[in-house]
Amino acid sequence: MSGVEKLQLAPGLEISRVLTGLWQIADLERGGQDLDPEATSKFMQPYIEAGFTTFDMADHYGSAEIIAGRCKNHVPGGTGSQLLTKWVPKPGPVTRQDVKEAVQRSLDRMQVGRLDMLQYHAWNYADPAWLDSLLWLMELRQEGLIAQLGLTNFDAAHLRVACASGIKILTNQVSYSPLDQRAAGEMAEVCQQYGVKILAFGTLAGGFLSGKWLAQPEPSDEQLKTWSQMKYKRFIDTAGGWQRYQVLLSTLNEIARKHAAPISTIVSRYMLDQPGVGGIILGARLGQSEHIAENLGIFDVSLDADDRASIRIAISRMQPIPGNCGDEYRKPPFLTASGDLSHHLESIPNVFKPVQSADGRSRVFSGVSWEDLAGYCRAIRDGSQIRVSGTTASHGDHLVGGTDPAAQMHFVIDKIQAAIESLGGRLEDVERTRVFVSNIDHWEPVARAHGQRFGHIQPVNTLVEARLVGAQYLVEVEADACVRKG
Repeated sequence: MSGVEKLQLAPGLEISRVLTGLWQIADLERGGQDLDPEATSKFMQPYIEAGFTTFDMADHYGSAEIIAGRCKNHVPGGTGSQLLTKWVPKPGPVTRQDVKEAVQRSLDRMQVGRLDMLQYHAWNYADPAWLDSLLWLMELRQEGLIAQLGLTNFDAAHLRVACASGIKILTNQVSYSPLDQRAAGEMAEVCQQYGVKILAFGTLAGGFLSGKWLAQPEPSDEQLKTWSQMKYKRFIDTAGGWQRYQVLLSTLNEIARKHAAPISTIVSRYMLDQPGVGGIILGARLGQSEHIAENLGIFDVSLDADDRASIRIAISRMQPIPGNCGDEYRKPPFLTASGDLSHHLESIPNVFKPVQSADGRSRVFSGVSWEDLAGYCRAIRDGSQIRVSGTTASHGDHLVGGTDPAAQMHFVIDKIQAAIESLGGRLEDVERTRVFVSNIDHWEPVARAHGQRFGHIQPVNTLVEARLVGAQYLVEVEADACVRKG
């Protein structure tokens, strides 16, 4: 039997290419009873002994950090484990102290002096707090509290923004499976450009991509017992429904029979072989069920060209999951266990506070020094009309997006969106955009970024070359919107 494949992500950080996910600890504690850290941590030891030394968790996975820390510090062999955690802050303002306290909280729970990797999640890209948080996390990395930084559920556009802004990102953890191929397109391209590896979760769709469900009738909502099953049944429904899913499962079963291996092994091997994938995350219900022997079998299977072609054909018959990576946590359809964000957050606050004037108009200010110097606001609302000033990729003292014109363009649109939403509108209310590029050679990446964000809105648009104030700015955009009733 082959050993567990390893990957050197960075100097000093070698991970198992099959990571053990601890999100189900939160499910096991759903009734309000915390697991015993000492007893539960011992169930991690067989994984470590088999070579599955890398564990993925988060600050909101119940007691996962505490249990994993107990394992690392007290279970034989635990010191050789890699503990990858996440920080998922509530949306809204954040301070440098908030970031440091979040990191310290994980350090304390895991009983370590440095986090092997911290993966960051952002709820609202229009709020630049996500960028502030990453910049402050970079400072904590330089202080030695964090070894490496990763992201979780970032789309390709904002992975690009972060990387182009000089933030060293090692991985992006996203949903990626035969049911969900969003990461196969632009995400893989951006990862290749900036040297980022994909950590794929949902690979087995909560167990639905296994022989257990082959030729089985569609379960009712009442029959779905775990949060993972509730969540990934929504993916199946969105991808075309139970019958199309069964066709995919039948194709996978034929390949599994050819290799005398379980369907889950074939799926895992296929996903590990995808471009840009550094590892896949397979969940464990510690103390209840383990799949160590089955997971080891992943490294004994080699898929040939015919196998891969058959799987690609079966995937092509499914409906694509809409949107970009991570959109299931940001916009409908919310492909979560509950079908909404009610168990994740209460609300998403506006970025700016409107200032009312005596004549009934409202203004918002983004706080850049240019607004005071030149005497203007970021955006103004008069009745149903919202007009947004020329906007560049500046944020405080930072140039966002570096020399990547597409990255600058995405951040500019985020700022425009924040201004419009703070005045009671939506990005979908935009009727006109005017785009100014400092170098006409950049027109295509800028136009493509505009198309990604406005393709479903289709405002009237002008793009021209112009000399911008500041050689570092590659693009400037102004926008007009009309907020319509209903």
